[in-house]
Amino acid sequence: MKKMYQIKHQQNHLISKLFASVVFLLLFLIQASPVSARENSVYGIHLMNTGELDKAVELLNPTPNDEWNYVTVPLTLDDLKKEDEWKNFFAKAKEKKVIPIVRLMTRFDNGAWQVPSKKNVVDLFTFLGRFDWPTDQRYVIVFNEVNHAKEWGGKIDPQSYTDALSFTADWAHSEAKNYKVLPAAMDLAAPNGSSTKEAFSYLNEMLAYNPQIFDKVDYWNSHSYPNPAFSSSPTKTGQNSMRGFTHELAFLKTKTNRDFQTFVTETGWEENASTRRWLSSYYQYTSDNIWSDERVIAVTPFVLQGDPGPFSGFSFLDKEGKPTNQYRAYQSVIKQSLDKILAAKQ
Repeated sequence: MKKMYQIKHQQNHLISKLFASVVFLLLFLIQASPVSARENSVYGIHLMNTGELDKAVELLNPTPNDEWNYVTVPLTLDDLKKEDEWKNFFAKAKEKKVIPIVRLMTRFDNGAWQVPSKKNVVDLFTFLGRFDWPTDQRYVIVFNEVNHAKEWGGKIDPQSYTDALSFTADWAHSEAKNYKVLPAAMDLAAPNGSSTKEAFSYLNEMLAYNPQIFDKVDYWNSHSYPNPAFSSSPTKTGQNSMRGFTHELAFLKTKTNRDFQTFVTETGWEENASTRRWLSSYYQYTSDNIWSDERVIAVTPFVLQGDPGPFSGFSFLDKEGKPTNQYRAYQSVIKQSLDKILAAKQ
């Protein structure tokens, strides 16, 4: 009897050791295996207005799927008179599984976007608070490229923008509606001059004025373009490249000791003689090697409908509403990403 017990005990011990070994091996394989696809799509597009949502969905959903996508859309003070349009936009976004990233704007007057008053900020949030957003988190960008004078009342004023960002973030977070605050993206290619300030010089001045200002920000916001001339290869690595956001996140880590996630709310090439033949490979490389960075939550290239107008070279739809080379190149990488996501979920 004692011998049988000893044999049984030895068998149980061997089974336990074998089970532990199998568990360890599985954990090792899981950790060692590369992630072949994201759990959710990062892809989106930048709109000029809410009426473009249907066309955006056609671009972002080339095959039937249950993934959510993103759109960046500006909200100006003049839009506050268009409540029905925005109500329909949010309802359709929910139906189509599109997550809005709303960029706050004021009015363009005398060659520049007006500096917002506190009342302007409150009015914008009062307006946004009337709608049923598609998801629990409500992403809001606090104005745009303020290291350009024309984006901030005709002057370069990091201190004034810091105060506006602080007030806006405090107001947004006090609303108890789960607003997530993103700062104005910087133009990472802008030089120091009378009408622009180099991005990191601007950010340093903000921090010198208020060292805690970025504690109020929930996520980072980047405009990572392939400069110079919106025409460079995605293999470049400088701060004015498609990898610009990596320089910003490294800067923030040094200054705040925070590991930010980021939205890339503007990016993309201008289609011209030097980029036209390369657009497909450029988007493919960027999708595989840059936007695959786990810190990137969403990417919304600029712009869905920029033709006719000054942004026609960036437009994903031509003036007749037909797909451009930009559209086809970008949709190709979206489809490949969706195929990987769907395969991983099977």
